[in-house]
Amino acid sequence: MSGSGAALLLLLVAGLLGAPGGAQPAGEAACRPVRAAFQVLQPGAKWVPESPVPGSDLQVCIPKGSTCCSRKMEEKYQATARLNMEQLLQSASMELKFLVIQNAAVFQEAFEIVVRHARNLTNSMFRTHYKSMGPRALKFVGELFTDVSLYILGSDISVNDMINEFFDSLFPLVYAHLINPGFPDPSGEMTECLRAARRDLKVFGNYPKMMMTQVSKSLQTTRVFLQALNLGIEVINTTDHLKFSKDCGRALLKMWYCSHCQGLLLAKPCASYCGVVMQGCLAGVVEIDNHWREYIGSLEGLTKGMHGIYDMEHVLLNLFSLVRDAIIYVQKNEGKLSTTISRLCGHTQQRQYRSANYPGDLLVDKRALKVTHIEQEETLLSRRRELITKLKSHSSFYSSLPEYICSHSSAIQNDTLCWNGQEVVERYSPQITRNGAKAQPGNHEVKMKGPEPVISQIIDKLKHINQLLKGMALPRRKAPGKTPEEEEESGDCDDEDDCSGGSGDGELRVRNQLRFLAELAYDLDVDDASANKQLLNQQSKDGATAPSHNPGSAAPRPSPAAAIALVLLLLLGHQP
Repeated sequence: MSGSGAALLLLLVAGLLGAPGGAQPAGEAACRPVRAAFQVLQPGAKWVPESPVPGSDLQVCIPKGSTCCSRKMEEKYQATARLNMEQLLQSASMELKFLVIQNAAVFQEAFEIVVRHARNLTNSMFRTHYKSMGPRALKFVGELFTDVSLYILGSDISVNDMINEFFDSLFPLVYAHLINPGFPDPSGEMTECLRAARRDLKVFGNYPKMMMTQVSKSLQTTRVFLQALNLGIEVINTTDHLKFSKDCGRALLKMWYCSHCQGLLLAKPCASYCGVVMQGCLAGVVEIDNHWREYIGSLEGLTKGMHGIYDMEHVLLNLFSLVRDAIIYVQKNEGKLSTTISRLCGHTQQRQYRSANYPGDLLVDKRALKVTHIEQEETLLSRRRELITKLKSHSSFYSSLPEYICSHSSAIQNDTLCWNGQEVVERYSPQITRNGAKAQPGNHEVKMKGPEPVISQIIDKLKHINQLLKGMALPRRKAPGKTPEEEEESGDCDDEDDCSGGSGDGELRVRNQLRFLAELAYDLDVDDASANKQLLNQQSKDGATAPSHNPGSAAPRPSPAAAIALVLLLLLGHQP
């Protein structure tokens, strides 16, 4: 457009808007449109002057001539501008906030389901293979998994202590019902002696230590993962409800509403002018950007390492096999152990003779202990990958806030024929400013007086969780001839991952998937005998490696219909 054409258009717009240079209506007619617009914000208010006034009491919208605004109108406009800013921030973070909140809830529920299912598998193992001590063992199993749940939620519980307590409580039962069956239960004094002897003699071999290592590593990573998600919610909530400085409020008023005082109700802020104001108002918030990016990167590093013994789903769902192996270890060493226990605890009752071949009802067929990973596409691992992918698309969230708010507010998309805070101009000459507090000393629209305390606190919390996440960096071994991406997709395990889950030639086909846990969406308790029988029958229908009456039978698996029910339940409202 030529210079003369632009000037002509500017003159036309000025006339339509009532800007200086156009023919302004006189008397009451001049302020009538302003009064009508203000009534929308403050119904019934009588603060609008009947006709233009000098405006000497105004502090921000200071007119060059007369004005249609009073001091109370200016205060109301500023409150409205602050509210607009808060709503725009909430709108900007809506998708990100929903993403983090939804996943935090889904993962916490999924972890609780894994714990319940692991408890039920362990209870079922005792009921099926060790009927004589099963009912009493269930109490100790319940206490163990209750502690596991509390630990995941942040309780100050030692994993080593909870596992030691489990095996301390279990050994008197094993001794009374498997090593010396048919004799009365040990007395309180005898029980305490057996509990003490359990650790001194290592009656369960290295299985308690192995369990401590696996459970500790997997639960620690799970807890930090949930802590990180909850902190992400806190960060977003804090910036959603940020209280802006007095200078920012004045700048917002000047940008969005001072034009109304001149009767320019249709005037819109210049795009670059809006950018300068937002860079000043959001200078502290934008300082979060680097720490937010680091947070997403650190969370990604943690999730990539959550496999094998660092994956609570894998560890807990196979915990029953470790307990079973520990009991078998005691039975295989019962001769030497019984003699030693008799000497230590003064148990002089002659033990029942037992064949060295061990009756089949006391030993477990271990052909079905080897774990294989199948159908990995819907595991918790894949859900974590999906979360990280979506979070990475929001990595520039804080640095892009000024641009987002300007593009979603009343600012026009260019710098021609727009409001510059004082008048409608043909072209706005933008200041050269950048994001961040250090770049704002030259910002003439908003004066930066230092970081907001709440922003400093959020940054400190992000620094802390980032250090925690990096401190949890998990070792990953590269597979020969594979790229990191191929290795991650393969799901292969090394020795440290301890993916075997047992020994023998058979396989325990554990489906480490959300839908594998479907029956727990209905709060299934396998302590109910009929429910346990139903699960075992379902196992046979699904093609288990051994019939349900065989001690080596694989763990029960749900039907596809029940699986679909859980996926719908957990992922309700989830958008792919």
